[in-house]
Amino acid sequence: MDVDRFEIRLSGSGGQGIILASIILAEAAGIFEGYHVSQTQSYGPEARGGKCKAEVVISSKQIDYPKAVQIDMMLAMNQASCDAYCYGFKPNGLLLVDSGLVEQVPTSRVVELPFTKIAREAAGKDMVANIVALGVLGYLCPILSINSLEAAMAARVPKGTEKLNNKALQAGINAASKFDLDNLPRSIIPDEEEEI
Repeated sequence: MDVDRFEIRLSGSGGQGIILASIILAEAAGIFEGYHVSQTQSYGPEARGGKCKAEVVISSKQIDYPKAVQIDMMLAMNQASCDAYCYGFKPNGLLLVDSGLVEQVPTSRVVELPFTKIAREAAGKDMVANIVALGVLGYLCPILSINSLEAAMAARVPKGTEKLNNKALQAGINAASKFDLDNLPRSIIPDEEEEI
């Protein structure tokens, strides 16, 4: 698929696996799909608990600026990261949040699913909530295939955890497949002709 520029921002707390998820996403797009990819990350001085974000820019062309400018998709794994990093969307941008940890969302174009709860139920561990979220994001992302995501994840997660992470990824994919995007508003920005 020819893609001019597709931007994804992932955010959460240090220790939630945001950076790992973004690397898997970038490798799925770059290595397995053949796109040009840029992956950047930033986090506070705290190793765990502080806000962190990572951005992945995907394009069929060479990428001239590595950071996200207008977001197509954003993942927020907690309220603090949603509050801090939820800006700069394209009009049809999509926000994905962990509904167990994010109570206030600034847009109506949102997919709210309990990633941490799904991880606990499907894989028995909260720590794979990032992979559940990655499964949801991958399923809803129009330019990536699930096969690429599975291959990138299998190559990147620590040895011996492939089965656990695959369970989490599949649980995310299953949860996303039940979500009806057609019921969301088409745009974050209200249509000027619509009466409010």
